[in-house]
Amino acid sequence: MSQRIVIAGASMGGLRAAERLRAAGFAGEIVAIGDETHLPYNRPPLSKEALASEVTHGAVAFRLRPAVADVTWQLGVPIASADLAAGAVRLADGAELNYDGLVVATGMRPRRLPVPGPVLGRHVVRTLEDAAALRAELLPGARVLVIGAGFIGCEVAATARVLGCQVTVVAPEAVPMLRPLGSELGAALQRRHEAEGVRFLLGRTIGRFLGTGPAGDGRDDDATASETERVGGAELSDGTVVEADVVVEAVGSASNTEWLEGNGLDLSDGVLCDNALRVEGRSHLVAVGDVARFPNPRYDEVARRVEHWSIPTDTAKRAVVSLLADLGHVERDPAPFAPLPTFWSDQYGLRIQSFGAPALGGADIRVLEGDLDGEVVVGYHDGGELIGVVIIGFPSALARYRNELMRTPALA
Repeated sequence: MSQRIVIAGASMGGLRAAERLRAAGFAGEIVAIGDETHLPYNRPPLSKEALASEVTHGAVAFRLRPAVADVTWQLGVPIASADLAAGAVRLADGAELNYDGLVVATGMRPRRLPVPGPVLGRHVVRTLEDAAALRAELLPGARVLVIGAGFIGCEVAATARVLGCQVTVVAPEAVPMLRPLGSELGAALQRRHEAEGVRFLLGRTIGRFLGTGPAGDGRDDDATASETERVGGAELSDGTVVEADVVVEAVGSASNTEWLEGNGLDLSDGVLCDNALRVEGRSHLVAVGDVARFPNPRYDEVARRVEHWSIPTDTAKRAVVSLLADLGHVERDPAPFAPLPTFWSDQYGLRIQSFGAPALGGADIRVLEGDLDGEVVVGYHDGGELIGVVIIGFPSALARYRNELMRTPALA
């Protein structure tokens, strides 16, 4: 009897899982279920080059290879729940689907700030619709308030400035991109943003959003006011008032795992997996992409999620082998799964690229080449061992440092 594998999630992780299943010789039925109506597309450009122009699916869509032409894409209706013991998922429209193997690839969603005030005019950037709605408001002269100074926040700030907007960034950290880059490189990138006209109000949080209605004071005496009034700015934790026509919330993400509740899984931060990407070591159940929390022996045995562009492809390769081994199609892979995380960020034409795990480098951060206000290579170390690099410019150095990190597992 033909076997069926259900892929929960139809974004990059789901696509890569489908491709790897076919590449590994699985000839059974593959059904990919996604809550969006679009076929898989590339999300990183939504806060970069796509946001600077007309946002369309064609501009960011992945090319579907012939090998996955027979995959069934059930789009526009998310999975509502799963019964892992019975091997079945239930969709939001009530339909049920049995499976022999399940791939969890439901990814993340943007967090929203739980503070009072109007909601209209507040944006996040995750989907095509999010990016298109924001792009329509990034008009020359518009006052844009970006909340959050991580990569998404800084990319949106850079794009908005290029489009002629007035931009203010508010964040609780002392410098932008502090956790992934460290204080010195973060401060250097802040100087680059400030040279382009971005204003930073750091070490502060949002107290409440202010409205543009007759009161204009952000009061929420009427329960419907926050739903019908457009945001006109924010009052910060120190009392500072920032006026804004557009607000972008770039304050992190939450895992889409609610549909797995009730199955006894650890869903405290994504889906806990073993090193082979089996969900808590369970047979016939794997996870891929940034929803998967797994240990990487390249660094240590702590299970972590990794929200980097390379992770869906890397995890799909290993997860599919594990799943097909459980289904009796291939042999198990005994080698440890130790991917090298990779990410990049584009800001004002600068390409910031990274290999390894800079965020695990602690305080041992060194400039290896160049200088912080120009082209630079910054190294992040643990116990004297290089475990990550961030490179701005120096294109000839990319392969050299990547190869060095690949040759030397940091804490293996």
